[in-house]
Amino acid sequence: MKSLPRELAALLLARHLTLATAESCTGGLLGGALTSVPGSSAWYLGGVVAYDNRIKTALLGVPPATLARHGAVSPQTARAMTQGILDRTGADLAVSVTGIAGPTGGTPAKPVGLVYIGLARRGKRPVAIRYLSPAKTRRAIRSATVDEAIRALLGILRG
Repeated sequence: MKSLPRELAALLLARHLTLATAESCTGGLLGGALTSVPGSSAWYLGGVVAYDNRIKTALLGVPPATLARHGAVSPQTARAMTQGILDRTGADLAVSVTGIAGPTGGTPAKPVGLVYIGLARRGKRPVAIRYLSPAKTRRAIRSATVDEAIRALLGILRG
């Protein structure tokens, strides 16, 4: 069976599409997974690791009001991050991840393992999906989030 990044690469190449990423809780792991595929420069344009809210605003254009009202871990922020990286890179597709990898920082409303994955295709409104990782450690939550983000992209490409 192919790895998730290789499956994604094959679909992007076959459709002549490019991809960009905006990451928070994964801290560059998603971009790292994508660029582990030889030849990824043919379809991966790059990404922004926006761990701090100031970077989300400055580099991705997330409105400060969105962060103040909904927080960094929200569907609104995930959608804004996705639209921001799409606009700034000119990619055909974009994905963002923002969440709580733990071990601290969770609340009853936003528990450790909660992630929002933003997805957008050029010309369409971004969407965000809620993902609650079953993993228990920070490392495992971040790794599972990368896999889930790639699965979400594969879902969009497969229709």
